[in-house]
Amino acid sequence: MWKCVDRIKPSLLPSLLDPLLAHGFHPPSLKKALGIVHDKPDKPLYDSPSSYRVIVLLRTLSKILERVVASRLSAQGAICSLIHPLQCGSLPGSSTADAALVLQHNVESFHCLRYKVSIFFLDVKGGFDNLESPSRPSLLHREGVSPYLVQWVGSFLSECTYCLTFQGSPRLFGPVSPGVPQGSPISPLLFVIYVSSLHLEIPTSLFVSNVDDFAVTVASPAYITNVRLLQKSFSPLKRKASPINISFSVPKTELIHWRTTRSNEPPCYLPVQLKDQLLYPQSRLKWSGFIFTLAFDPRPHFSRRYTLANAALATIRRVSPPGWAFHPPFVSPWRARSLLRFSCMGPLSGTLPCLSWARCPFSGIGTVGGSPTVFSPPT
Repeated sequence: MWKCVDRIKPSLLPSLLDPLLAHGFHPPSLKKALGIVHDKPDKPLYDSPSSYRVIVLLRTLSKILERVVASRLSAQGAICSLIHPLQCGSLPGSSTADAALVLQHNVESFHCLRYKVSIFFLDVKGGFDNLESPSRPSLLHREGVSPYLVQWVGSFLSECTYCLTFQGSPRLFGPVSPGVPQGSPISPLLFVIYVSSLHLEIPTSLFVSNVDDFAVTVASPAYITNVRLLQKSFSPLKRKASPINISFSVPKTELIHWRTTRSNEPPCYLPVQLKDQLLYPQSRLKWSGFIFTLAFDPRPHFSRRYTLANAALATIRRVSPPGWAFHPPFVSPWRARSLLRFSCMGPLSGTLPCLSWARCPFSGIGTVGGSPTVFSPPT
């Protein structure tokens, strides 16, 4: 609806939003929203609130204003050094693919020096919910962000009223202190700014993050040394995170000891001990949407994407009316097939371009839904 309003009268939205930004004010009527309770997948039990996720359904006008503020705040964040260079995701010009590429580049750079490389992947425990609302505006103020943006962020995060919606729930609104609401366009950016101080400058470690997922990389001539370095790097990270009310979920932490494709040594299975808990290395794991193996073999990731693409095409065929195949009446069959092929398989040609594309003998990727597909290797 607001797109139609903007086309008919382009001056209406600026006249509504400009005064709010000028005074740094977010109206209470736009902070009244529904919170949809979703159960997190693959949980053994659902008898704890941590097994559920609340997605906030904000008003459309509020999301438009938040997106405008996010655009301005990200521009000032780059100028004021609010965002660490190794933070990826939810930022303009930076995505999860960039985080994966940085990770692989670091590992292969260490391998060129004939070092052994190990990484553990940390997950922030309840990240969006545990951030303290009063500290974010003060952090922005200290770093030199424009006063009207600081005031607006403080107004946006205060006096919120939500109603949790699930089966059999009453429609009762109440004041909450949500931290950063999930579902808001500006929430990931505020979170990234808030946790930028966790990128510690430790000589033996390298920190890469994708929103609330952190990867700690260490390298040395021996894996046993890497284990000690990983355990040593976790302590200062934990101390730095404690004052800002951030903690890491040790059960969700994953460990991997990388190796090269030409290595003749057996895989390393040395565990890392964190908080009296042993973490054993894995031969394959998923981080930021990408599947990694010990030697960066791209075939598992491509196979997964290929399977999902064919499953999507099969679903479209089943629900399409007879005679139309899997294209709508207003799109030609050739155009519909091209759009579907691009949307389902296009990410494969752009994700992880440095994952040794030439040595990926995956002949099955050439056909999707029975139609030949031609891909050019990324440059």
